[in-house]
This record gives sequence, structure tokens and C-alpha cells, in this order.
Amino acid sequence: MRRTDPEGHGPVRYGPPLPRDGLPVLPELAAVLAAAAGRGDDEPAGGAPALLDAAHGYWDRRGLPAGTSPVAAAPGANALLVALTAALGGDVLVPRPCAAWWAPYARLLGRPVFHVPTPAESGGVPDPYALLETVRRVRAEGGDPRLLVLSVADDPTGTVAPPDLLHEAALAAADEGLHLVSDETWRDTLHDPRATVLLSPAEMLPGRVSVVTDLAGALLPAGWPAAVARLPGTPTGRRLHARVLDVLTALGARLAPPVAAAAGYALAEPEPVTERRSAAVRLHARLTAALHTAVTGAGATARPPQAGRQLYADLSPLRDALATRGVGDAQELEDHLTARLGMPAPGGHRFGDDLQALRVRLSTGSLTGATDTLRARCLTAPDPLELPHVHDALTAVQSVFDDLRDAQRWEPLR
Repeated sequence: MRRTDPEGHGPVRYGPPLPRDGLPVLPELAAVLAAAAGRGDDEPAGGAPALLDAAHGYWDRRGLPAGTSPVAAAPGANALLVALTAALGGDVLVPRPCAAWWAPYARLLGRPVFHVPTPAESGGVPDPYALLETVRRVRAEGGDPRLLVLSVADDPTGTVAPPDLLHEAALAAADEGLHLVSDETWRDTLHDPRATVLLSPAEMLPGRVSVVTDLAGALLPAGWPAAVARLPGTPTGRRLHARVLDVLTALGARLAPPVAAAAGYALAEPEPVTERRSAAVRLHARLTAALHTAVTGAGATARPPQAGRQLYADLSPLRDALATRGVGDAQELEDHLTARLGMPAPGGHRFGDDLQALRVRLSTGSLTGATDTLRARCLTAPDPLELPHVHDALTAVQSVFDDLRDAQRWEPLR
């Protein structure tokens, strides 16, 4: 009998929001948005030519030349993933853990979702051998796996997949006839570009990979929903593009004209946009490193963050201390840390991880301050960790984890 969702954990309570960076809006972007606010025309489904040309230029500069590759735009990466999933059909495979929004949209379409473990060195890309095993098991049970969603610069783990691992996983997926969707929202947020090599699977298998980039990651504010997708420049890719446009049309998933104008401006990467992005990357690199120090100093484990604004921590080494506080699973860990830290701390079960595993995603957005003034100071400070409000926030985080470390040391003696 075919299983429909072997990794589902049943209903859970709604958790805290999953924040972006919360930084002040770039004045130049605000001006573009305001100038387009009076436009009365609607954007076509999939995006207008000016926006799509800007998207082609963005990918050209990243070694993914436009050529004949069709491009589509939508109000958020969620709409694009829904459209691709609906157009491709079949079952969906994702890494464990993965972005919190991937699996729910596949399930919305009635598509089973199968989680594949990631290797020790990074998240975002499944272990190649586990991928092959999962595909063959699903088929043996009557399933029809067709789509693998992955992320080379990963949310939730903040890691970057090594090129050799990505190559092996991409080849394994291709050998099994899967189409790949590469979420590259965070590719421009590498903390140390000189020490971290990031490749897109579209460079390795251009005929089998669609790339999705949510601009509300590194280029636009979170409240301005815009995303672009680059599909294979093959006859199959063009047919897929036509089906994607049909789905976007049926959903009414059109960009608001002012946001489309801002997205086109940001994709062209003028100096104000690139300077702001670089400043934000430097800021969040410092903050995620500080979070990593606090977490690992308490005895928990976490992969060193390499991109983005997230840290994925495993508090299993502190299980005894957490048990004395009534924490025995990821939902209880989420409740406990969210209350103690005063910031969102979604449990790993929201990212497809085991509910019994004591894993949690921490983000840096709440550390930058509660007002635009404080957040702006973080962008320009020589060392944001020395700002009083940032120092106080990190001290509070450190205190929570130090308390758990101390309790864990004393627990065996009780």
C-alpha cells in the first residue's frame, strides 16, 4: 500500500514568524516604488519584458547565460514553486531539513513529499546515496517521484553545499529522471566569498534544472513579494514554461506594478543595491558567527554558518537540562526558547526534521533592533557587536544557553 507522506508529523501549533532581516528600506528602492505607484496597468502573468530582461542580466552575471532559457516572475517564490510542482506532476523530494514553506505547497496540490537526509557537511542538498534509495523505495511502493527541490545556499542551516556533493546529488537525480528546482534566494549572501565556492546545479545540468530566486532575500524588503525563475532552454523547458504561465494565470499570481518596477531596478544591481547588500551580508555574518559561538559554547552543535541569516542548532547534548524544564521535543523546545530568548526560535519539525530531535533555527533579524534607527546603525557600525542594543541582545542569548550548559553539568550529580 502506497504511503502518502512518510515524514509527516501530524498537526502542530502555529509557530512564530520566520523573519527576514528587518533592515530599513533602501531610499532608492522606495523612490522607484513610489514613482510606479500610479501605474494603472496590470503586470502580465509571468512578468513583463522589462523585468524578465533584468532577470536575464542578473543570471548572465552569475554564469547562467540567458540564451533561450525562458524566465518567469511571480509575487514570491511560493507561487513559482506551486506552478512548477503543478506543471511537473508526480511526487516531490526535498532535503531534511528544508525551507519551511516547500513541503506545505506541494501538499496543497495533493503531492506526497518525501524527505531525504542531508550529509554532515552541509544542508540544502540530499545525500546522493540516500536520494537514490528514497527514489527506488518510493517507486517500489507505487509512487512517482519527478521533482527534487534543493538549495545550494541553504535556509534553514545557513550552509553552502560543496560542489562535489552537489554534483553527485545532481547526477543521481538526473539518472533517476528527476527535474531539479534550485532555490538560490541566498546565493548572494556568502559570508566569505573568497573561502566559499558556490555553484548552481543549472551549471552542471542545464537541461534539467529550474532556478528560483526570491528577491525578498538579498535584494528587496520582505514585504515586497517578488521572485523570478529561470527554466531550461530546451524544448521540454519551454513547454514547462508554458504550463507554469498557465498555472500563474489561473492563480492570479501577478506582481503588483510598483513592486515589479522595484524588482527590475534591484535585479539590474545598481551601486546603491549592491552596497546595501554587501553591508547587510557583513552584518549578518558577524551576528550568525556570534550566535554560533553562544550555541556551541554551551555544548550544543551547529554547522558553521556560511550564508544567509540563519543558524540551525542541535540541542540534543543538552537534553537532560531541557528535560528538567519540560522540554522533550522540538515543539516544546520552540516554545521554551521563544519565550526565554524573546525572539522567534522555530523548531526543526517545521523544516521537516524529526519532532523528537531537539533542533531549532535561530535567525539574526531580531538582534538588529526594534526600530529603523537602531537597524540602520547596525549597517554602518564598524563593529555592530559593540552597539549597546546588539550587545544586550547577544548577552541575553548567551545567558540562556549558559544556563542550559550549567544545568547539564549539574544534572548527572542530582
